Amino acid sequence: MMAADLHAALRGLPVAPLAAIAPGAVLVLAPHPDDESLGCGGLIAACCAAGRPPLVAIMTDGAASHPHSRQWPAPRLRARRQREARDAVACLGLAPDRLAFLGLPDAAAPHDGPVFAHIAARLARLATTHGCTTVFAPWRMDPHCDHEATWKMGMAVRDLCGLRLLAYPVWGWLLPPGRDLDHPPPRGMRLDITAHRAAKARAVSMHQSQYGGLITDDPDGFHLPDSLLAALVTDFEVFVHP
Repeated sequence: MMAADLHAALRGLPVAPLAAIAPGAVLVLAPHPDDESLGCGGLIAACCAAGRPPLVAIMTDGAASHPHSRQWPAPRLRARRQREARDAVACLGLAPDRLAFLGLPDAAAPHDGPVFAHIAARLARLATTHGCTTVFAPWRMDPHCDHEATWKMGMAVRDLCGLRLLAYPVWGWLLPPGRDLDHPPPRGMRLDITAHRAAKARAVSMHQSQYGGLITDDPDGFHLPDSLLAALVTDFEVFVHP
C-alpha cells in the first residue's frame, strides 16, 4: 500500500470500546521515554480511569537525544528523562510503581541475541507477575531502529506468554505519502480518547527535554516535530493487529 492509503485506512478503522481493545491487564512497551504518552497516552489514561492501571516498560534510557550538549551529559539526561516519564504518566493517572525502566542504550536497542533474549524473558516475567493479557508495542512500520526492536520484543513476549499483541503507530504517521509500503490493508481498532485528550497533551508536555526548549546548547539535538504532535494528540488512538 502507498503510505497515504495506509494512513487513511488507519484513520478509518472502527471505533471500539476499551473492553474490546484491552480486555484485561495491559503491558505497554515504549521504546523511549515519551513514546508511552505519544502512542498510548489515551489508552493508559482510560485504563487508569477504569480501575486497572497498566504496566509500562520503557525500553531505552533516552540519553542519546542531545549528544553534543555539554550542560546535559548522558547521566544527567538519563535521570531527567526518567523524571519526565514519571511526571508524564502521573498526568494520565498512573502511579510510579507501574513504570519500569529497562535501561537499554538509546538508539541501540537489540534486535536479537543474548541481551534481546534476556530482556524478553524479563518482560515475560513482568507480564506474568502482573497478570497481563495484552501487550502493546510500536507498529512495525515505525521508521526507527528502537521502535523496530521494541516491536520484535513485543512479538517475543507474546510468544513466551501467549499474550495478545497490538501495535500502535508513532513515527509511522510521518511516512511520506507517496512511499510504497510492504503492508496489507490494516486490521485493528481505534479508541476514542476524547475524554482523555487534555491529559494526554499534558503528559506529552512533561517531556520538556524533547519538546519545550529545555536543552539549548545542542542545536542539532532531537526535538519532537509539530507534525508528529498534530498526528498523535487527537481524539483517537490507533491499535493494529499484527
